[in-house]
Amino acid sequence: MKNYTITVNGNVYDVVVEEGASSGAAPVKAPAAPKAAPKAPAAAAAPAASGAAGGVKIEAGAAGKVFKVEAKVGQAVKRGDAVIILEAMKMEIPVVAPQDGTIASINVGVGDPVEAGALLATMN
Repeated sequence: MKNYTITVNGNVYDVVVEEGASSGAAPVKAPAAPKAAPKAPAAAAAPAASGAAGGVKIEAGAAGKVFKVEAKVGQAVKRGDAVIILEAMKMEIPVVAPQDGTIASINVGVGDPVEAGALLATMN
C-alpha cells in the first residue's frame, strides 16, 4: 500500500493505493469528502511583508511559476519595466509595469505557482 496526497482544483485528498497482482489494475480508495486545502506559509507571508496594496494591479498573463522577482516594494518603475518573471513551459515570461509608478506590494514569491489572471503585484 502507498499513501498519496493529491490536490484537485484546490481540494486535498488523501489516497491509498493498493498494489495489485500482475493484472495491471490497482484498486484506489479515496475519502468521500475533501479536506480543506492548507495555505502555503510562503504565499501567506509574502503579502503581509509587502505592505499596503496600490491601485494599479499587475496580473499574470499566463499560468506558470514565479521564476524571479525583479522589483522591490517602494521601487520606482517605468512603463514596460519587468516586475516579475514567470516560467512557463521552460520559457521566461516578463510581467511588466503597465504604467510609470511605484511598486506598492509584491504578492508572490519565487517558486510560487500562479494561474492566468492571478494578482502578482500592485503599484501606485
